[in-house]
Amino acid sequence: MWFTLSDGNALLIHLRMSGQMLVAEHGEVTSPHLRIRADMGDVELDFVDQRTFGFWQYTQLIDGVPQPAMHIAPDPFESDFDVRETARAMRRRRSPLKSVLLNQEVVSGIGSIYADEAMWAARLKPWRSAKTMRQRDAEAVLDASREVMARSLEQGGTSFDALYVNVNGASGYFSRSLNAYGQAGKPCARCGSPIKRVVVGGRSSYFCPTCQVL
Repeated sequence: MWFTLSDGNALLIHLRMSGQMLVAEHGEVTSPHLRIRADMGDVELDFVDQRTFGFWQYTQLIDGVPQPAMHIAPDPFESDFDVRETARAMRRRRSPLKSVLLNQEVVSGIGSIYADEAMWAARLKPWRSAKTMRQRDAEAVLDASREVMARSLEQGGTSFDALYVNVNGASGYFSRSLNAYGQAGKPCARCGSPIKRVVVGGRSSYFCPTCQVL
């Protein structure tokens, strides 16, 4: 994420594994992992990072985008996101679909949780080569990713521990609505078959072996 500054440059922020952006009253956040405290007038913007992988970077803007982020593709919520062209870009890749959905140079913003949920919704196998997909299937999984992330945002996101909270420190509860991710051994909400876990591209992937047949 980034702030556009009054001098025409940007403050680029990367949360990495454990970074948190919290909005609070002055001095309210007392975490031992507080790295940056920014005075925003009436409130304070605090950067808490347990593992210290995250960063703030003052950088140049190029066509409205910070220079270090120029390689990142649009995400499904951006106004100029082109689902057809992104689907075509996916289908030029020989990598497994799960890996392509996580490739920020193809489409950004889809993490492992939402990739699994989108593939479940579109009935697509996580390990199939993206190059073998039909155009309509590639578009369907992109549409599903946007839909599942929109529902997650309405519920505050997917919080599994205290690291995953909103700017006010509140946890999300979308974990109660997951159909695939983390559901190994539980019955599929669509057909009742047990959800299975496989490793694709070094990442755990959860899927229904009966429903996800495309």
